[in-house]
Amino acid sequence: MARSSASLLDGAPQELWRTTPEIRLVFVEYLLNTLDLETCARRGLEWLATHAGVPSSVCLAVDSHSNHLVALGEHGVTPASGWQFSVDLKNAKHPLVAVLNGRDAAHFPLHPSQPWTPLQGVSFLALPLRSGEGRLGLAEGLLLVAADSPQVGPDVRWFCEVFGQQLMRLRSRQVLAETRFGRERMLLYGIINAVTDPILLTDVEGKLIIANARAEKLFSAPEDANEGRRRAVSLNNMLYSAALSSSAMEMEAPFRGELLLVDPIDGSDLLFELLSSAVRDVREGTFVVSVLRNVTDLGRATREIEESQRKLRIAQTEVREERHRLELIIDSVADPILVTDPAGDIVLMNAPAEKLFTAGRNQGEEPQRRVNANGAHFTSFVSNLLFSGTDTRWTGEINLVHPETGKSMPVEAIAGKILSAQGELTWVVTILHDRTEAMEKARLFEQLKLAKGELETKVHLATAELAQQNELLRRQALDLEQASALKSRFLANMSHEFRTPLNAILGYTQIVLQGISGPLSAAQKRDLNRIDSNGRHLLDLINEILDITRIEAGRMPLNVVEFSLSELVAEVLAELEPIISRSRLAVAADVSSRLPQLRSDRQKVKQVLVNLLSNALKFTREGSVQVRGRYNAADRSVSVAVADTGIGIAPEDRERIFQDFGQVDSSTTRPYGGTGLGLAICRRLANMLGGKISMESRLGEGSTFTLTLPIRLRKK
Repeated sequence: MARSSASLLDGAPQELWRTTPEIRLVFVEYLLNTLDLETCARRGLEWLATHAGVPSSVCLAVDSHSNHLVALGEHGVTPASGWQFSVDLKNAKHPLVAVLNGRDAAHFPLHPSQPWTPLQGVSFLALPLRSGEGRLGLAEGLLLVAADSPQVGPDVRWFCEVFGQQLMRLRSRQVLAETRFGRERMLLYGIINAVTDPILLTDVEGKLIIANARAEKLFSAPEDANEGRRRAVSLNNMLYSAALSSSAMEMEAPFRGELLLVDPIDGSDLLFELLSSAVRDVREGTFVVSVLRNVTDLGRATREIEESQRKLRIAQTEVREERHRLELIIDSVADPILVTDPAGDIVLMNAPAEKLFTAGRNQGEEPQRRVNANGAHFTSFVSNLLFSGTDTRWTGEINLVHPETGKSMPVEAIAGKILSAQGELTWVVTILHDRTEAMEKARLFEQLKLAKGELETKVHLATAELAQQNELLRRQALDLEQASALKSRFLANMSHEFRTPLNAILGYTQIVLQGISGPLSAAQKRDLNRIDSNGRHLLDLINEILDITRIEAGRMPLNVVEFSLSELVAEVLAELEPIISRSRLAVAADVSSRLPQLRSDRQKVKQVLVNLLSNALKFTREGSVQVRGRYNAADRSVSVAVADTGIGIAPEDRERIFQDFGQVDSSTTRPYGGTGLGLAICRRLANMLGGKISMESRLGEGSTFTLTLPIRLRKK
């Protein structure tokens, strides 16, 4: 679209030519990566023509050696006129020198007295190219653009600021290159600016000392930059300083991490991989060299690749599924299919049909004869269809023969006519379905019906027999429950009946032993003591039987109180002191008085401990017996372990000892007496108290029985 030079730089139309930040960023990146002044000038004027609508322009620069204003590049004018132009800077009256030494742009309308310039025959604007920020910077050259209006467009004004800094930068490089130090510094700047990644040299606190052009865009802003860009640069410096923590810099190895920054131009998030190394100098101190690798596009590309791979996998899955469905359809057509012409000749058949209607050369005469017979039967069937008149479908049965085996194959033939648009017969398609399997299935179905009837009869008989057996089992269960109840009632009654005369025997024995009926001889006292001892042993057996019947009947009462476990253990040891003295075993207790108070049935806990300790004394001939108490904070429970060095228990007998009337040695000649109810009662009492009894034992080395109880018993 053609536009006049005035409309390109004047008023509202200028806004139409405002370039996007992305376009400007591409141009700045080109300038930062180019070190030739003339190349930069030509590319810059081409950029103005493409993106700012400037048809003709010339770039002039100050030559410090000749002290002249010379042309660097031109666009839209005669090349010879541009390159031959030169103005002596000592000529202060020259209009272009005045613009160079001034602060503002100047408009030169077309006039006969106009000085000779490369832009001949047009009005033009002369704009200073300054190296500093705003209007206070030093002018490094002039930009001449063809324009009918004195107003400057935003893209042209931005170009002058950026290109003026580029002129100053490249001229500084040329001056530095004249010395050895300058050449080295120029080479260093050239190297770091050639790197596409931002490179920074800072102190340990993150203060910027040296930065390449890529880093300057992120961590520095010109004075006339807008507030948004200044805030973005400030935020980037703060994030970078936070990343360079003192702890990270104290490491000898380079520090690697991720750094999220903000693009000062468009405000988008940029993700960098940060690689920092500490550089230490004896005189200057410690510095930090950091390289930032932009991985934003890499992460985006990774996500896009993953998404593409996901879509590819989905597409591959769909293709495989579609291919699978197609294969199923093709494979499902297992019946022979034949296509014949109106004359009855076969023109096309599938693989199953070829096995019936074709024979190999080496198969012999018999297969060929069978194939010919099959062809005759099929031709007869198709002829019936052709002579059927207007019928387009025909169904019938054909008796074929397998060419290789000679086995008869009854098939159902379904044929259909394919007519042309004019109604003429074109093809006949026939599908042959082997009915051998169907006929076999029908025969098997009849047999299955007979077998089903027989099975139903057997099931009815078995169900009746099972119901009769279930009734017998139910009655037996009722009889067992009644027998168990009678047993429990009998044991309870007999225990009471036994205790009444036994208590009288024990009472009179004590009266006689106390000498109330007169003095006793030593032999009499010995005999009476034996009577008393055996009577009390019998009373303990009766009490155990009574306890087990109470527990089974669910009539064992609970009396919950708070008590000290250490005091209870001491009381148990005191009651068993006579047995302990006779055993001559080392009995020790390790139960701290600082254990929490138990809230449980004190008498039943005591009964369990007495039984466990009595068993330990009874089954330990030599060695020691220890009672240990511990508190388990995890489940708020207390455990009391009774450990002995006795005979131990074999693994196969460990569960038997907790059964009713169960003992390791149940013979009448066993060396240890008892009913075998002690541990069974202990386990049931422990369960009633919300606890448990566990056992560890090794044959010939001893056993440890542990009673575990909760601190607080909850009544059910």
